[in-house]
Amino acid sequence: MMAVTTSCKEGKFGMDNGKYVRYTPEQVEALERLYHECPKPSSIRRQQVIRECPILSNIEPKQIKVWFQNRRCREKQRKEASRLQAVNRKLTAMNKLLMEENDRLQKQVSQLVYDNGYFRQQNQSTAIATTDTSCESVVTSGQHHLMAQHPPRDASPAGLLSIAEETLTEFLSKATGTAVEWVQMPGMKPGPDSIGIVAISHGCTGVAARACGLVGLEPTRVAEILKDRPSWFRDCRSVDVLNVLPTGNGGTIELLYMQLYAPTTLAPARDFWLLCYTSVLEDGSLVVCERSLSNTQGGPSMPPVQHFVRAEMLPSGYLIRPCEGGGSIIHIVDHMDLEPWSVPEVLRPLYESSTMLAQKTTMAALRQLRQIAQEVSHPIVSGWGRQPAALRAVSQRLGRGFSEALNGFTDEGWSMMGSDGMDDVTVLVNSSPAKIMGANLSFANGFPSVSTAVLCAKASMLLQNVPPAVLLRFLREHRSEWADNSIDAYSAAAVKAAPCSLQGSRIGSFGGQVILPSAHTIEHEELLEVIKLENMGSGQDDTIIPRDIFLLQLCSGVDEKAVGACAELIFAPIDASFADDAPLLPSGFRIVPLDSLVDAASPNRTLDLASALEVGPAGSRASGDYSGSCASMRSVMTIAFQFAFESHLQENVATMARQYVRNIISSVQRVALALSPSHLGSHGGLGPPSGTPEALTLARWICHSYRCYLGAELLKPSGEGSESMLKTLWHHSDAIICCSLKALPVFTFANQAGLDMLETTLVAVQDITLEKIFDDHGRKTLCAEFPQIMQQGFVCLQGGICLSSMGRPVSYERAVAWKVLNEEENAQCVCFLFVNWSFV
Repeated sequence: MMAVTTSCKEGKFGMDNGKYVRYTPEQVEALERLYHECPKPSSIRRQQVIRECPILSNIEPKQIKVWFQNRRCREKQRKEASRLQAVNRKLTAMNKLLMEENDRLQKQVSQLVYDNGYFRQQNQSTAIATTDTSCESVVTSGQHHLMAQHPPRDASPAGLLSIAEETLTEFLSKATGTAVEWVQMPGMKPGPDSIGIVAISHGCTGVAARACGLVGLEPTRVAEILKDRPSWFRDCRSVDVLNVLPTGNGGTIELLYMQLYAPTTLAPARDFWLLCYTSVLEDGSLVVCERSLSNTQGGPSMPPVQHFVRAEMLPSGYLIRPCEGGGSIIHIVDHMDLEPWSVPEVLRPLYESSTMLAQKTTMAALRQLRQIAQEVSHPIVSGWGRQPAALRAVSQRLGRGFSEALNGFTDEGWSMMGSDGMDDVTVLVNSSPAKIMGANLSFANGFPSVSTAVLCAKASMLLQNVPPAVLLRFLREHRSEWADNSIDAYSAAAVKAAPCSLQGSRIGSFGGQVILPSAHTIEHEELLEVIKLENMGSGQDDTIIPRDIFLLQLCSGVDEKAVGACAELIFAPIDASFADDAPLLPSGFRIVPLDSLVDAASPNRTLDLASALEVGPAGSRASGDYSGSCASMRSVMTIAFQFAFESHLQENVATMARQYVRNIISSVQRVALALSPSHLGSHGGLGPPSGTPEALTLARWICHSYRCYLGAELLKPSGEGSESMLKTLWHHSDAIICCSLKALPVFTFANQAGLDMLETTLVAVQDITLEKIFDDHGRKTLCAEFPQIMQQGFVCLQGGICLSSMGRPVSYERAVAWKVLNEEENAQCVCFLFVNWSFV
């Protein structure tokens, strides 16, 4: 007897009479082939399939429809099961990691309790020897202890192996033990989707950072990536392997020389002479550990190198353990003494901060591993049709090119030009551009580069009271605020000599700026984008300079909550073809925080609007995520701009470059002043427009008008007073945006969700017009409804699509617009509420 069913089982299909019939293997194979071509065929496509495939001619279209439905269902179940298994493996590994971390903390607590009791007994004891003889014996015994701990060794393989084994022991004690007192990195919360568990040192020699994390790569692959330090560590200029020695236990000892770039023009670069030991532990874990070599440690030494300060790496490295189900659990330790005595006092926080080390080195290693693991598990092709690895290489070229120009090493061909009597801008010239730009010096857009040299103008400045992330976002979104277009006749001559060489100096001359997102890292801490500057060639130069100019731009450090992270905006002119070997001359800005590195006790600063968003005429304060402690915030900004030119124009281009950078410095100082808490709203037109009420008053008007026109409360009561209302309005989950009542309405205020939706800041929102965020259909709808808003007081809009300031489409479920009245019942502005918005 044949079973009756209403659903399709494996290899079967439903029939109208309630019976099922088996598919033949050939039919299943044909359907599977069609499924991979089109998982969800239309009815027309299904009928076409029956006609084109004779083997399916005896199957009705409805039966094929059911087969495809069940096939999609099975595929969805399979993917969900695979996802849950992966999540389960990740959670299991994370649980194991957290338990190990808990055990380590328990040991650290026990050690601290023991030390506390011991010191208490010592203080209470009255029988402490204080004679000179006893002191000498203590010193002598200490010297004997040090000699026993570090016996003299030579540079023979046996001596190096002794150093390597000692390095391994000390590294493991830091990675899994209590050799260093670790405290959690401010702002880092471990979890299955976090970068990992990150800690920084407390009270040890030098600066140290430690991280534990999970990556979906095998241990050998992890070690290969991490040992290739220049591929992920932006500050690493080079790592030279001077010697490789195999060890009897199957490991290797490498003698390395490493150079690091200086982050600013105010400090010298660092170098290291290292021993790197790679080995496998008894439990199968792979270890790569390093330490500096010097005469005092009994190993071979390397003489100092000009323009570099020799720094010390204390036992550091990577412990990589295989994870059940695939992947690896990794422990990273970075421990350095960066010789802070060699830099000016104001910059010493950069070299004394474990937070900075964690951001730039330890977390950068974890991010690189996670990025590559993501690309392996989900292969995709990103912007310009390039693979993610190619885009990473481009980002690396931009970062390294900027750092190379910033440091201006003589072995790369850089030499300093004489000063013009002012020391604010340094000018370097390189007469061998192929060394820094690559071998191919021709542009594919039909404009051959006849430039024979490259000039770099650079300067550093100290900034007060403005967070690096806020300033960088403004510079990125408002290029016209700092770009200087007053190029004299000599720079125009240089442009004619090398069409693509001075495009950076023409930024914002004419037309508009269009940001085209290209790629980003997993956590969006770094963005790679193309900037299109439209209608730049206007006038007699049209035959020389293209109308549209393209810049390849790297933006990082835009997250205000990332403690210790430096912010960078680096860009280089490119042509439309953008060949892989195209020459790049990076220019831009680097902003490094100073004071926040010393006191990072409150990294997750949340915006207290009641105290930070008073934008009225009586003492306004900055809008942004930096109230309170930022009143004394300091950071150092370094600017470097490169220009290619023909050699006989060197003096003219140098004069132009100096003036250009000085103008940029002046513009940045003006912008930074306008963005600082004590000056926002009172300088240069960068503050709120005249007549804008203070935030507390505006919040009260918005809520009162909403209640009057719509008969409901906009906000749930969370406390008494206007301050509570303002906080609630600011943190409302839906986007609330106010626009002016001018002929061309512009936005005047937005809550945090509104700023996120528009992808802008509270200062920059005032440059966005209302019509800019709507498409043609939305603009027509708004024009039809705007009179109703002014007459009736409100209007409800259906869901639709709008655009952020970056051009990204944003969908919203519905929108409400209402007229905001002041105490005199006069219309102050129009407020929009976008419900359940999200990026498409």
